[in-house]
Amino acid sequence: MFNRILIANRGEIAVRIIRACRELGISPVVVYSAADAGALHVRMADAAALIGPPPAAQSYLRAEAIVEAALQLGAQAIHPGYGFLSESVKLAEQCAAAGITFIGPPPSAIAAMGGKAEARALAQAAGVPVVPGYDGEDQSDERLLAEAHRIGPPLLIKASAGGGGKGMRSVGDLAAVPAAIEGARREARAAFGDDRLIIERLVLRPRHVEIQVLADQHGNVVHLGERDCSIQRRHQKVVEEAPSPALTPALRNAMGQAAVAVARAAGYVNAGTVEFILTPDGEFYFLEMNTRLQVEHPVTELICGYDLVHLQIAIAAGQPLPFRQEDVTVRGHAIEVRLYAEDPRTYLPAVGKVALFVPPQGPGVRVDAGLTSGDEVTVHYDPLLAKIIVAGADRQQAVARLRRVLREMVVLGPTTNLPLLQAIAEHPAFAAGATHTGFLSEHEGLVPPPAPPPCEVLVAAAVLTVTAEPPARDPLARVWRLGGDTIPLTFSSHGDHRLRVAPSTSGWHIHGDGWGVQTTLVYRGDHELALDIDGQRQQFFFAQADDGWLIAWRGEAYHLTRPAPLTADSVTRSGDQNAASFTAPMPGTIVRIHVAVGEQVREGQPLLVLEAMKMEHTVVAPYAGIVRRLPYQAGASVAAGAHLVDLEPISVSE
Repeated sequence: MFNRILIANRGEIAVRIIRACRELGISPVVVYSAADAGALHVRMADAAALIGPPPAAQSYLRAEAIVEAALQLGAQAIHPGYGFLSESVKLAEQCAAAGITFIGPPPSAIAAMGGKAEARALAQAAGVPVVPGYDGEDQSDERLLAEAHRIGPPLLIKASAGGGGKGMRSVGDLAAVPAAIEGARREARAAFGDDRLIIERLVLRPRHVEIQVLADQHGNVVHLGERDCSIQRRHQKVVEEAPSPALTPALRNAMGQAAVAVARAAGYVNAGTVEFILTPDGEFYFLEMNTRLQVEHPVTELICGYDLVHLQIAIAAGQPLPFRQEDVTVRGHAIEVRLYAEDPRTYLPAVGKVALFVPPQGPGVRVDAGLTSGDEVTVHYDPLLAKIIVAGADRQQAVARLRRVLREMVVLGPTTNLPLLQAIAEHPAFAAGATHTGFLSEHEGLVPPPAPPPCEVLVAAAVLTVTAEPPARDPLARVWRLGGDTIPLTFSSHGDHRLRVAPSTSGWHIHGDGWGVQTTLVYRGDHELALDIDGQRQQFFFAQADDGWLIAWRGEAYHLTRPAPLTADSVTRSGDQNAASFTAPMPGTIVRIHVAVGEQVREGQPLLVLEAMKMEHTVVAPYAGIVRRLPYQAGASVAAGAHLVDLEPISVSE
């Protein structure tokens, strides 16, 4: 067995492999780009080597830099994870040349299955059916157009190299074929450095079903059953489950045998996945083979009881598989969803600091994450934040558990696809197992447009605001908590929301537009808030933003902003036209008073300084006037809405 393994990846898969190494008593070391210097996988590893600037092409895709880092850090093996160089013949060959074990298949198997055209030919030779199409060497526009007409629409034009939906176009009209060829080529060239294309008949409403295979160096090949990955967006998987609700025992056995046949034909070693398209009438066609660990491998682990990363490492170390095909049994049901930093409606990626990350817990729940609270989501890499996996005794229990954990998942900061995952989990078609690769297109508008926050969230924001630190430093500052004047508060989130907060002996009476509630504080921690709202307990998670609050409630995230900092622009006149009343827009401390009662001030002159949310806000005179009243002294803590100064206007001639 190895003493030290270098993980040539980042994010959640690097963290997953680090933990597997720890369990096996192996020292994990990693590589990182300049953008990942403080990333979780770097913090967890025994050692780390910088391999380049943020762009992947200059860091994680540099095979020579990775091999050099392994030698420098004393690693005997390299685990490539998934993505990046996980299916790179070059990396596998360079590992062999340097005397380092590549935890994956041999270069010949990667080459045989790395190109979709070559893989199709190999599958056909092994007696495995493939979708009718063209994968020939002649890649001229004329030949591709001719083949498109021969096969007939609907068509799928896709890159021969790579995966992940890149370089892939669906075409329903032959007139659109030239543009689709051009676009697919351009995208494939940019993503994989290879612009060869395959044209296939597009199977309508298919399922994407894949078989997990394992092969050791002693000629043993087994499969661990299937995963159904039919719910996809832009040809990338969003939800994966095992076993598939569509397979009969006979079909499962046939597809498993076909996958083993493909692996044997390729001379395959280690973990791999053979992907199939399953038609509505039960016919299956070979799609491709992924010569690496899959993102969705946890669902197989949960129903079979085998740790795939442990097995990968053992196989690479020359150990035989510890079980035979007849030993493999499936128990229960598992579902995985991918939590992305992206818009749940447009699927556009999002970036930013993760202010709070609180994964769900409980029986049958697993979360594979590559970050924690405070980490940054950058533009440089895939926006996958975490994989949320649940297991149950059967599919019904797994679906119910998935719905529960998605309501408990907390991510504050960047926009995520959590609302989409919730909508899928709650959909009757998903509950019935009636899914296919066009599920999201068929159910367009699954996630409703953004809406104003519910009153519960507004109440939470109000309580957070009126109970915010710093603590009081004079006896009068807490009067409002004991029954003082009503506090006006305004929050903005898809519109302005004006609230009135009236303190009571047990909490607050909070009123909004057409509603009012009695609220009691049950608990407030650093990031957790529990309230009793009209007799109902509600739990919230929160983080403070520069302009207000980030609040999570029932799986939804809300950003509520407060009025602009207290300056001349945010000062409002009271009903008395002869004076202006200046109110604090949020709780804070008066740290400095620049004027005295009776003093005449000019327009724009600083009056006092309020410290709120760790920032100082200067109150300036919006017009020339005379200071008639200063209710507070320097050092006093004031509540939101507190009167700070009364300024009587005077004419300039005075």
